[in-house]
Amino acid sequence: MRCRTVDHLPLCALLAIGAVLASAVSVVESTIQDEDVYTWLRRKSAGLAWEDTVLNGSTHFRHRRELYGPDSRFTIADLQYSTSYPFSTTVKVSSGCSGILLSPKHVLTAAHCIHDGRDYVKDAKKLRVGFLKLRSKREGVGKRAPGRGGRRRGERTGQRKRQRAKKRSRRSVQPQQPVFQWTRVKQTQIPKGWFKDVSQEVALDYDYALLELKRPQKQRFMDLGIVPSVKKFPAGRIHFSGFDNDRSGQLVYRFCSVSNESRDLLYQYCDAQPGSSGSGVYIRLKEPGKKKWKRKIIAVFSGHKWVDVNGVQQDYNVAVRITPEKYAQICHWIHGNSSACSST
Repeated sequence: MRCRTVDHLPLCALLAIGAVLASAVSVVESTIQDEDVYTWLRRKSAGLAWEDTVLNGSTHFRHRRELYGPDSRFTIADLQYSTSYPFSTTVKVSSGCSGILLSPKHVLTAAHCIHDGRDYVKDAKKLRVGFLKLRSKREGVGKRAPGRGGRRRGERTGQRKRQRAKKRSRRSVQPQQPVFQWTRVKQTQIPKGWFKDVSQEVALDYDYALLELKRPQKQRFMDLGIVPSVKKFPAGRIHFSGFDNDRSGQLVYRFCSVSNESRDLLYQYCDAQPGSSGSGVYIRLKEPGKKKWKRKIIAVFSGHKWVDVNGVQQDYNVAVRITPEKYAQICHWIHGNSSACSST
């Protein structure tokens, strides 16, 4: 099976896992967007026994922390996809969280990943960000620098060594393996509302932070966006990827519908585990005056939270929304002037 466009990536990841699959070929060959995966899964995966209560984000018994019913996360095992946009924008933060590349030199993550509200977390001063890259385990084996010439005996000896090295290389070279390329963080920015001496009750609304990298990255990044209501979008679904701790070194993708929302928070049942905090939550937004759709970051995944709903405690996985005020704050951190960005 071939994936013709990047929009097929989430679907191809599912196929690679073996989740569904005999009659999928005709579907895969059609143009499938991120938002279409949900409908496709429900039609093709009846044997997985996914309940509507899980898919629609209704109240459901929480079997494990941050997992609701059957685990609906997908490991992007194919390295061709995990290192391609939009998955390539996801980064690993050395404090044990995830983040998303917002500009060549800036990463958006959760504030609690670097500060607990009263003090910086351990090793915050030595913070690093890891980008998933490809590298062969025996990269460079059999390659030699050109010799300077000389005696025939030395030439024959060198030739035999090169031939043996070449044979070993052919036998032992393995497929490319995922590795993290780490870069240091130059500066961190945290909103004042996150600090405990400023705010107690509304601290979660400010669970976002910006990391400035020491070196700019050449890969593609994802822009910020603002939406008045996610639930008013078709299906009201969100997407995000991260490095969940229970799947070490693997990029994990998920999508789900938003169940409830406030001005500052999105309440949903996207399955997640520790390590995914700080992931950039995105949807596809239509650019003003154009027919083109573009992925944009609309929230930062924070974690699990109990919420009072009409006097009843309900638990959700929560994401911090990018509001116009937060958009301006983040833009000011990046450019030094909030008017340099357009909030689309």
